[in-house]
Amino acid sequence: MPRAQSLRSLLLRRLTWPLLLIVLLDVAISYAVSLHFANLAYDRWLLDSARSLAQEVRLYKDRVSIDLPPIAVEVFRWDEVDKTFFKVESLETGFLAGDRGLPSPDMTGLEASQPLYRDEVLQGEKVRVVSVLVTPAASDERVIVSVAETLRKREGILREIILAVALPQLLLVVIALLHVWIGIKKGLKPLDDLNRMIDSRSARDLTPISDMGVPLEVRSLTHTINALLGRLGEAIASQQRFIENAAHQLRTPLAGLKLQAERAARAHDMKAIQPALTHVIRSADRAAHLTSQLLALARSESTLRNQAELEPLDLVPMAREACLDGVQRMLECGMDLEFEAPDAACYIIGNATWLRELLNNLLDNALRYGRERGHILVAVQQDEKGEALVLSVSDDGPGIPPGEAGRVLERFYRVPGTPGDGCGLGLAIVKEIADLHQADLAITLNPSGGTTIAVTFPGMIPASVHRDRG
Repeated sequence: MPRAQSLRSLLLRRLTWPLLLIVLLDVAISYAVSLHFANLAYDRWLLDSARSLAQEVRLYKDRVSIDLPPIAVEVFRWDEVDKTFFKVESLETGFLAGDRGLPSPDMTGLEASQPLYRDEVLQGEKVRVVSVLVTPAASDERVIVSVAETLRKREGILREIILAVALPQLLLVVIALLHVWIGIKKGLKPLDDLNRMIDSRSARDLTPISDMGVPLEVRSLTHTINALLGRLGEAIASQQRFIENAAHQLRTPLAGLKLQAERAARAHDMKAIQPALTHVIRSADRAAHLTSQLLALARSESTLRNQAELEPLDLVPMAREACLDGVQRMLECGMDLEFEAPDAACYIIGNATWLRELLNNLLDNALRYGRERGHILVAVQQDEKGEALVLSVSDDGPGIPPGEAGRVLERFYRVPGTPGDGCGLGLAIVKEIADLHQADLAITLNPSGGTTIAVTFPGMIPASVHRDRG
């Protein structure tokens, strides 16, 4: 599992490193510029010294020479920091004066009009050397005058320049980082306040979080949390309703079951026990049916809300299999079951398990409230506009009164005077599953009697239709 990162540390790093990089780049550029101008200034001083010596080179008695008194040489060499060297040599007669150890320049790079600068090592120290080529008056002899100096003053002034540039830059970085830290701390304060607000809440408090004073960038987070709290509140309320409904509805069949069991226990012969046992069986069947319906309702409210469970499926084979599973029960009750569907595939977006539950509840409703030994029709067909698929179940029973069509979809509601032992949950489950599939549910009275309950899904509409009877 990846280690969690602090947003404050992440922002600080992302702001600090670019700032440090800019400062380092600035220091490097300052160093390069300072080095260039320091070398330029000291090179000019070396060149002036070399030209001063070159002026002392003269032709004396047909020979080129340089006359430097000891005091002049001492003054020329004097420097509190660096050591100064010089060398005067003729290309024709050789060494004339100065330091013999100073290397001679490469003649290929030396011109009379241009000085030659180079770096050398003399007496174990790095030196900067400039050489000029001169020709004394009234003479054709060429003389090279070279002056060298150690690099101590250059290095010292570079250090001073770098310190003068780097220290203010570092101070600027410290001040900038301090402001960055304060800015990040103030910028993240709304998140800290939101954290404390949520942490201080009771587990039962699902009211929306206030977004007063919350920045726009954080409001999307508060809205997401509020949406989650809303969904959580709906789920808790749904579970609470389920528990209350289950407790209320199970109380009646269980009380009847207990009453009939006590009645059977008090009886002394089989003739007296038989009616009580019959009532016990009916109460047990009713309790089992009610429990199954309640569990189906609870599952439909929770698991199917995850839209990832919906996928393309062919409605025809699913409906046909559900009808085949119910044939045996229909035959036992003397009902005639007919299935009508297109020849081609009819794809919708849905969940096969829950659509089977929907159809099973519609068949159970038609069986319980339809005409005795009547006819039930299950059909998958095109709607009137030709834009959707319709799954419908029709019976030929007494039908649902027009004023009750909306109320029968409510939980635990049964039309007054309705025969049978239903619990009023079947159509409520059908409506839950239809809503979760974004399908329309309609209840209509048949002209010849009975009720048609149709669930309309958007989908592919085939052209041909065939009939299967069972």
